[in-house]
Amino acid sequence: MSVDVYWRIAMEGDAPALRLGDITRGGFGPYLPGALGPGLRGGAPDGYGPLDYMGEVARATERSGFVGGLMPSFPETDDPWAAAAALAGETTAYRFMIAFQPGFLHPVQAARMSASLQAATGGRVVYNIISGGGGPQQLWWGDKVAHDDRYARTSEFLDVLKGVWDGPFDHDGRFYRVEGAALPPELRGQPFPEVFFSGSSPAAIAAAGRHADYYLSWLEPFDALAAKFALVRQHSDTPPKFAVRVDVLARETEEEAWEELRRGWARLGGEQRTPDASESVGWRRGREFTAGAGDDLRDLEVQPNVWGGFNRLRPGPLFGLVGDYHQVAERLDELIGLGVDAFILAGVPHLEEAQRVGRHVLPLLKGKIA
Repeated sequence: MSVDVYWRIAMEGDAPALRLGDITRGGFGPYLPGALGPGLRGGAPDGYGPLDYMGEVARATERSGFVGGLMPSFPETDDPWAAAAALAGETTAYRFMIAFQPGFLHPVQAARMSASLQAATGGRVVYNIISGGGGPQQLWWGDKVAHDDRYARTSEFLDVLKGVWDGPFDHDGRFYRVEGAALPPELRGQPFPEVFFSGSSPAAIAAAGRHADYYLSWLEPFDALAAKFALVRQHSDTPPKFAVRVDVLARETEEEAWEELRRGWARLGGEQRTPDASESVGWRRGREFTAGAGDDLRDLEVQPNVWGGFNRLRPGPLFGLVGDYHQVAERLDELIGLGVDAFILAGVPHLEEAQRVGRHVLPLLKGKIA
């Protein structure tokens, strides 16, 4: 068995440390003295933009042993399709996992874009299919489709996209209609991108069972993950592989790792992040696992080295791994033992933490790394 390990590229910008919080590199932040891309040097823009920082992270993670990078998609980020195309020449074998919501693209156009990128990069495109968490962010995209219907739309989208890939293809469905749709002859025959499919609701799991090469979940307590994986297998004629998105805070000693969190925790001063307004079942599941936790940060450690407070220090999922290099590697190996075939790791700042994890954690994994 081989395990693919991806790293997350912080397209929304990056803080200089998890304990500090404020974005000072990459992203679309203001031009500030001392910031990096965009920043001011001598009172003038430094000429180092968000794409420059993303390229630096991509090059560093490829050198550090990661097979590719997740390109997330938010209202406040560059478009991941365009960014992947721009960064492809910065790397050699690096895979670009493009996150996108199918409802905002027509499947025929998505097929043409994907095949073009596959041809240009030698087959280095990977899909991270997200159907959207609802709430204000979903409305930012102009999407008012109800939760379960979004997964039905995603499933039909992938049916059409795959049909066009091998076309000509006819389809008359609930969301899409095409007649004789096919790729240009010059783009046919490209490898179809691997599909990483996210979602924790019954509708998401049913759709993943039909389409996913990898069912992708946020990190949760390990017994809950095992139960979720079993549910996906029950809904799959051909069960997918499994992947987990994991934040990592690893240091030479366990005390150093927890001290980093304590300094961030002290910065909060008891302040809580605004409650999430999305319909995401994965988010609600995470909150349930930490319900009733006290004010001490260690109260959010739901099992050894699995901490559920990352969302209080940066936007995103709750759970990640905290500990020394050996402890973090041991927890990742435990997840491999549960059936995990791929990871998407992340850390703040994404550049230095990728180098640290690549140097000190990945070599310790007993599971075979691709």
